[in-house]
Amino acid sequence: MSPRHAAAPAPEERAAVVTGLGLTTALGGDVPATWRALLDGACGVGRHDFAPPEGPPQTYLAAPAAVEPGTVLPPAKAAHCDRSAQFALVAAREAVRDAGFEEVSVLAASGSRLAVVVGVGLGGLTSILEQNHRLHTRGPGRVSPRTIPVMLPNHPAAEVGLMVGAKAGVHAPVSACASGAEALWQALGMIRDGRADIVVAGGAEAALHPLALAGFARLGALSRRLDDPEGASRPFDADRDGFVMGEGAGMLVVESAAHAAARGARVHGRLTGAGITNDSHHVAQPAPGGTGCAAAVDLALRDAGLHPEQVRHVNAHATSTPLGDLGEARALEQVFATCLDDVAVSATKAAFGHTLGAAGAIEAVLTVLALRDRTAPPARSLERVDPEIGLRVVGRSPAPLPPGPLAAVTTSMGFGGHNVALAFAS
Repeated sequence: MSPRHAAAPAPEERAAVVTGLGLTTALGGDVPATWRALLDGACGVGRHDFAPPEGPPQTYLAAPAAVEPGTVLPPAKAAHCDRSAQFALVAAREAVRDAGFEEVSVLAASGSRLAVVVGVGLGGLTSILEQNHRLHTRGPGRVSPRTIPVMLPNHPAAEVGLMVGAKAGVHAPVSACASGAEALWQALGMIRDGRADIVVAGGAEAALHPLALAGFARLGALSRRLDDPEGASRPFDADRDGFVMGEGAGMLVVESAAHAAARGARVHGRLTGAGITNDSHHVAQPAPGGTGCAAAVDLALRDAGLHPEQVRHVNAHATSTPLGDLGEARALEQVFATCLDDVAVSATKAAFGHTLGAAGAIEAVLTVLALRDRTAPPARSLERVDPEIGLRVVGRSPAPLPPGPLAAVTTSMGFGGHNVALAFAS
């Protein structure tokens, strides 16, 4: 779809509002803890040893979850789930309760047409590798009977769907690091099309495993600053050298405005538009000049009925890779060419790492919070913006957003050329 043929904004009764938020990240086990730590300039990155099944442990930079999901979930449920699904359940439970359903069972019995969309990047990688090791060392009779359900990419979505009693559909987009954002794109479509009244949507990832870390390292994608963990992830910085892997989940309850009003729900913000494109350029590098990302942002703005001049905040994908950050900067410079100085650009992966398939959803939650609190979160490790980048990047301290109506965009990009942009409004 070309920008000139983007969809018109949805009728008011089918507008999508955000009524619930849930997070678990390297900064905290819920939304308040993560948001507070992010604004305070905390960092969840550290040095960690990861031991492969055979051979000595290797030291990598990583941002593991601040709260172990197994300490939050019922033990029996945690034991039956891959770690990625555990994160999804923790964040979804918080989001559902935040939306006003004190008990998840109340949502399931509410009679609403309820759907779930949860994206992943690598999904059940750790479970697959664990069971493969068990197969080779202990024999096929010792492989867990739960191996197949937990290795499937739809495992987190299926578990959340079972938890909330989703009957209108359970979906699991897999678009590398754009998966969580694509889940919200799909949720918006379901609300607008009238296929659901409520969608629990987001992304989850738990891929801190020696194989994934070694693979990204061999690709040259990871930061090599082992002597400076808290300064290693530095998006848009002149000295950036790669990303740091993190884990966690972000979930949002997206609801039709009419349904939310009918039940008197509190509204955090509005999901007003979405754009999705593909570079078709390279499996791991962005298109030159960020053309695919720029097209996705343009589509999202047109879909939302917004002009670039109305946007005051961007939560950028900004992984801290030399090529990726520059390509994204070029995209944003193109879209916001006439108003760059008015757009506060946050790069939050500096604090909690790159959570792959969960990243777009986590950053969507943070974008809603930024609009709600009129505060653009900091890039806590930024020292000097790359002179080739012309964005107004928020530095080490939060930046206030102006009074009046607010609109924001969050961007996501993934291996394979995936680009997703989401537009939110206060």
